[in-house]
Amino acid sequence: MHLTQTAGVIGGLAASFVRVPTEVVKTRMQMGQFSSAPNAVRLIVSKEGFKGLYAGYGSFLLRDLPFDAIQFCIYEQLRIGYKIAAQRDLNGAENAVIGAFAGAVTGAVTTPLDVIKTRLMIQGSANQYKGVMDCVQTVIREEGPAALLKGIGPRVLWIGIGGSIFFGVLESTKRKLAERRPPSSSLPHLNSKQD
Repeated sequence: MHLTQTAGVIGGLAASFVRVPTEVVKTRMQMGQFSSAPNAVRLIVSKEGFKGLYAGYGSFLLRDLPFDAIQFCIYEQLRIGYKIAAQRDLNGAENAVIGAFAGAVTGAVTTPLDVIKTRLMIQGSANQYKGVMDCVQTVIREEGPAALLKGIGPRVLWIGIGGSIFFGVLESTKRKLAERRPPSSSLPHLNSKQD
């Protein structure tokens, strides 16, 4: 279980270097701040410097690293339990349903982190919030605790669908690769000495 969580965290950390700038641009375009992605990148860098593309980086990691660890852990544990109960390998549809459930649950649990990440990313150079804790306190004070769950329905839906596709394809790919791998007994024995 710890290996799965660690793999999820390391993968998420590596991906964050690309995902954060794209998330900043996407989020600001959704808010109507920019008309095109190239325009957004150019203006963000000119007004905020290169670091503007990484606005909310800490809150992104705060959302995504636990998300990756939780989702992979839920998926693996449910898959193992279901496989033991069924006493057979799972088919693609079963893996997809388990992936959808793992994604949906994780999406719901991490919605407050997503709300905070979004607020920090769209603030731009206005610096409305001084950091993650200030953002949480301000949102709760001004809008109430329920504001931390804004967008939970669509988030659970799209992450559930994404989890279904991701884990369905993952297991299918693993199975195909395993089928193509020659049995260990048929591998030629390598002589440690070079002729």
